[in-house]
Amino acid sequence: MILHATSALLPDGWARHVRIRVEGGRIAEVTAGVPGQGHGVLLPAPVNLHSHTFQRAMAGLTEGRTAGQDSFWTWRALMYRFLDRLSPEDVQAIAAQAMVEMAEAGFSAVCEFHYLHHPVGGGTHADPAEMSARIAEAARETGLGLTHLPVIYEQGGVDGRALSGGQLRFGSSPEVFAALLEGAGRALSDLPDVVLGVAPHSLRAVRRETLARVAGMTQGPIHMHIAEQVAEVEEVRTAWGARPVEWACANLPLDARWCMIHATQMTPAETAALARTGAVTGLCPITEANLGDGIFDGPGWLAACGIFGVGSDSNVRISLAEELRLLEYSQRLGHRARAVMADERSTGRLLWEQAARGGAQAAGRGRGVIAVGEWADLVALDTGDLRLEGLEGDRLLDAVIFAGRDGLVTDLWSAGRHVVRGGHHIAREAVAQRFRATMRRLRDAL
Repeated sequence: MILHATSALLPDGWARHVRIRVEGGRIAEVTAGVPGQGHGVLLPAPVNLHSHTFQRAMAGLTEGRTAGQDSFWTWRALMYRFLDRLSPEDVQAIAAQAMVEMAEAGFSAVCEFHYLHHPVGGGTHADPAEMSARIAEAARETGLGLTHLPVIYEQGGVDGRALSGGQLRFGSSPEVFAALLEGAGRALSDLPDVVLGVAPHSLRAVRRETLARVAGMTQGPIHMHIAEQVAEVEEVRTAWGARPVEWACANLPLDARWCMIHATQMTPAETAALARTGAVTGLCPITEANLGDGIFDGPGWLAACGIFGVGSDSNVRISLAEELRLLEYSQRLGHRARAVMADERSTGRLLWEQAARGGAQAAGRGRGVIAVGEWADLVALDTGDLRLEGLEGDRLLDAVIFAGRDGLVTDLWSAGRHVVRGGHHIAREAVAQRFRATMRRLRDAL
């Protein structure tokens, strides 16, 4: 496959008249200065580094106030109640719809932080990895790249209390989890660019002895929720004598394989210490705003040379541009300044390049750049749109993120698979039909 672009964002910056040759899903050649018919601009397509696809079905259903002050914890209680209605077939239909929307938003792949393992009420499916197989099937149908992260979830809190209610669908003994992880590997084995990792859910949900073993469970990435909520920070500090990020930096073998999700509650010292480990911080600005988590320390993280990417987390709204826009706008509100996440590059370019780099690292999917040997994860934009017309380079990316509209992605390739064409995912209609049927049943039940 040969692609041409009037301009493309390469590792060394913008280049004109770029020809890209793709073989076996990877970029085999990149040559600038070769005019040809094709796309206006090609960019590296970032990875969505944190998603719970099943929560896409809850979008817009949890915005009414419950008794007292609504919070992350009241939202979580509603989420657990919602779980009691989901079958394996539902999970596959919802995941496929979320993946279609991710591709149309410009994401080439997704890190699925997958903790919905078991039937309603606990126990296991005949195949312990039944639900992982459903996620794999959704990825197969939509062509989206997948880094699958089965979640270890052992207890209801740092005090070791037993799981209850909706949590029973998450929890696994070490023996059950080992079987689940092995089964997930089999379910994913025929996907050419799949990566299998592991995810200890959080410090509050996993025992210390399990955390000590987690790095050896797979060769792939390791993701974990960390320091998302003030109450979580206080729970860990009271029980273990240290704040979550402080404890993790002192006790876990953090390195480039790790992705610490949220980290919205960090001191400056914790920010610098976590950045030094080489771990990615996974930011989910839309969900963090929706749940009232807090604001990440963007300037402190960049000053410490930290690596970040973005994810859609709860999938209340799936928009790559909006995740990046809200990340910058939250910094502006917090610091009462403009262009906070910028250096010699414009804000838009820094956000895009960091998201591509950090997402790829977190996914175990290369470097997130348009270069020989990398997966052909590419996105083309509608440069003829009135808000982009006549703009080039960094100014174009600034306009996409801060002034663009939905639907600017015209084409997307995931490991060379051309899954979005003319702004529409190639499986959109078939996937939407199943999703609609699933949602009608779930809404009636709720």
